[in-house]
This record gives sequence, C-alpha cells and structure tokens, in this order.
Amino acid sequence: MLTCAPLGELPGPVLLGDSITEITCWRPLVWNQLASAGLTSSVQFVGSMTDLMCTSPAGFDPHHEGHSGYQAYDVARNNIAGWVQNTKPDIVQFMLGTNDVNIGKRNAQSILDSYTLILNALRAANPNVKVIIDKLIPTSWSDATIEAVNTGIPGWAQTHTTAQSPIAIADCSRAAGFTNAMLRSDGVHPNDQGDQFIAQQVGPKLIQFINDTRNSSQQARH
Repeated sequence: MLTCAPLGELPGPVLLGDSITEITCWRPLVWNQLASAGLTSSVQFVGSMTDLMCTSPAGFDPHHEGHSGYQAYDVARNNIAGWVQNTKPDIVQFMLGTNDVNIGKRNAQSILDSYTLILNALRAANPNVKVIIDKLIPTSWSDATIEAVNTGIPGWAQTHTTAQSPIAIADCSRAAGFTNAMLRSDGVHPNDQGDQFIAQQVGPKLIQFINDTRNSSQQARH
C-alpha cells in the first residue's frame, strides 16, 4: 500500500501479503530499483511490520504489511479495512492466496471473491487507489488451485479496473517463467532466484504507479 501523502510529498509504498512478502528478500531488490529510478528519497514505505530476514540496502525502508500465515479470505474480512483506515493508500501491491490454498483449502473463486472485498475496502478508503495484483508464484507440486487463481486474475482485473482506480498485474506465475528451481526446499517460498524474479515483475509496475501518482499530485497543485 502507499499512504496518501501530505501536499508537497510523494506517496510511499506498502507491500501487502503473507510470508512470501514478510520473510523473503525481494522487497530490498525492489528498493534497489527505486534507487536506480531516483525515487527512494521521495517515497516512504508504510505498514505495521518492519522485520527483514536478509541484507538491507543503504537507506532501506523496511515497513510493509506482509503477515506470515495470513489468507486473503481473512485479510479481506478482518484486517484490510483497519489497515487502510488511516493510511488511505494511493497504491496497493499484493500477493495473497497461497495460504488460502495450502491452509484454508479454498477454491479459486473464493480467493478471487476475497480480492474483490479487499479492493472494495481500498476504494472505500481512497477512490483513486491504484492496485498491483501479483499472480501467485507456483508451489513445487504445481497446485491446480493456484494455477486456477492465476488463470482467473486477468479477467478479475479487467472486470474491476477503472480509469480512476486502475489495476495492473505483476505476473509471478509459472507461465511467466517462475520455475521450481526458484523455490526453497519447502516448495512454497522463493529462494534468491525467486526473489529476483518477483522483484523484476513487481518493481516496474510499482515505479510506474509511483510516477503516475506524482504526476497527478503535481497537476492537482497547478
């Protein structure tokens, strides 16, 4: 999520998800992309979490909203409205659903319906919110429900995207090139290669939306 920045300041991202956001190392790699784009001094990550289980780059802002074990189903119904009530995010990036499959044993439609509830809460907090939804990384056993969720995401995004509140897709799926060699031995979390892959998919979308938000803010002030 990106917090709604005060006048004259730029928004700052929060990355929303489960353990694939919390305990892995793609977030610092995205930070490096922001640094290369000259954006790190102008953005402020927000979120209730600050843990990082890997090396942090210079100046890295560790704030995020990745919660290990959380399911999209529960985030949608119990958490997201409270998380965005005060921050009123301008941009939300999220990967959620792996735990719905592995722990909750939910089907693809249930997960997509949870995405809709999350989106509704985000738009209630900020009608102009920009959303990046990630296709899920695969499990080593190629779970059919994860593949079904990923198949359904483009149609979901097309149905719900608007000019006022656009939705972009960061494709972290097997179909986009994420392989078993990019997974840790648990078959669920990304290893170093997987972190690189996720960052390559998420970073450019985030940079684009940050720049779009900057431009909109500047135009509103003139």
